[in-house]
Parts: sequence; structure tokens; C-alpha cells
Amino acid sequence: MQITTKAIVLSSLKYGDTSLIVRAFTQSDGIKSYLLKGVLASKKAKIRPAYFLPLMQLEIQANHKNKGTLESIRDVRVGIPYQTMHTDIVKNSVVLFLAEMLGNSIQEQEQDESLYNYLEYSLHWMDIHPLSPNFHILFLLNLTKYLGFYPDTSYQNSPFFDLLEGSFSRTPSLNPLIQSENLESFKKFLGTDFVALQTIQLTKSNRRELLKIMIQYYGLHVHGFREPKSLAVLNAVFT
Repeated sequence: MQITTKAIVLSSLKYGDTSLIVRAFTQSDGIKSYLLKGVLASKKAKIRPAYFLPLMQLEIQANHKNKGTLESIRDVRVGIPYQTMHTDIVKNSVVLFLAEMLGNSIQEQEQDESLYNYLEYSLHWMDIHPLSPNFHILFLLNLTKYLGFYPDTSYQNSPFFDLLEGSFSRTPSLNPLIQSENLESFKKFLGTDFVALQTIQLTKSNRRELLKIMIQYYGLHVHGFREPKSLAVLNAVFT
């Protein structure tokens, strides 16, 4: 079936000498993987590798056989052109990290309009605004709304947050917990949007600890989740 859809690139992998395998989150069908034969062979090719940088927002014409095999792309164009995402060194480091997190977390192979809209809006926001060093933390926290494990904000005055249960607790348990200074940092992000990020002040060590906790939270709730390899680069950028 030939389909026209928006798509956000999650990863691209060289296949052989001349081809790419591209994994993307599509507006129409969720996660899809495409084999782009010969795309690296000719500089005059209509479909160019530059379209498939991490988190590029595209509009594609594709053939979807929906048989669990690699699909094909007939035509592609940029959907939302970026101004800074791939030229600003710091933003590009965040892009690589978020692309890897999304690739490890989104498993939907069906349409999810609300998740697609969140990604489209958030990435466009990041592109056109100065980058807050806390952007990626809020991005990941709010992403959990669409993945099904956003924190239960009841009883926020409790001294513990249970990462496995996803809720605040008045008493400790054997589950991984957020407490003390880390808990106060965590609570600053609950119910916050990107506009208000500039009001959140964290030390570098607070930010690193909170990011470590967010990755642990994902690991507890996403089946088969793998810690992103790009985490070390991101930590170096914000050190």
C-alpha cells in the first residue's frame, strides 16, 4: 500500500556499501523500518542521505506492505526545516541522545497521533529556542505521559517517590526510590512546560543525578530498554 505520511527519523544504519536502513516513527503507522537501496551510491540521487539525520522531520511517500519486513520509500522531503538542531554542537549532542532514547523506548507499530504531535512540537521548540540545560530531562519526563508511566502526582508532600510503582510514598520500600535533594529536584519538573524551564535552577551534579534517575525509571518501565551509549557524551557537554 502506498502511503504519504509525516515521519521522524530515529536512526539510520549503513547497509552494505551503498544502502541505508532507516528506522522512523511515522504519523500513520508508528515505528517503521525502511531499506533505501543505493542511496549512498550517487550524489545525483533524488533521495539523499542528508534527509535521514537523527530526529529529522520528514514527509515521505512510502510503500507499506505491513508484513514485518523492511519497507521502501518512494519520495521524501523535509517537513519542518531545522535552523539549529544539527549545526549547534550542544543541541546536536542532545539530539543524538534523545534519538537513542526514543529508539529504545517507542515500540508502537500502530498509529499514535498524540505521541507524534508531542514529538513534533517538542523538537520544533528545541530548534527555535535557546537550549536549556534541563530540556532533555523535561522532554523525557513528559514523554512518559505517552508511554504510559507518567508519575502519579498524588501525595507529592511524601518523602519518597517509588520508581517501580511510579508514585509518591510516605514510607520507604525495597524498590528504587527518589528521596531528599533528588526528590526536590524531581518535583520541580512535574506539571512544568518548556516555557517555564528557565525558572528551574539545578547544579551540574543535581542535573546528572536526575538524568541518571530518569534513565533508571525508563529501564523499570520499558521492556527491553537499553541505556543509551550517547549518555557519556551528553554528560560531558553539560559538565
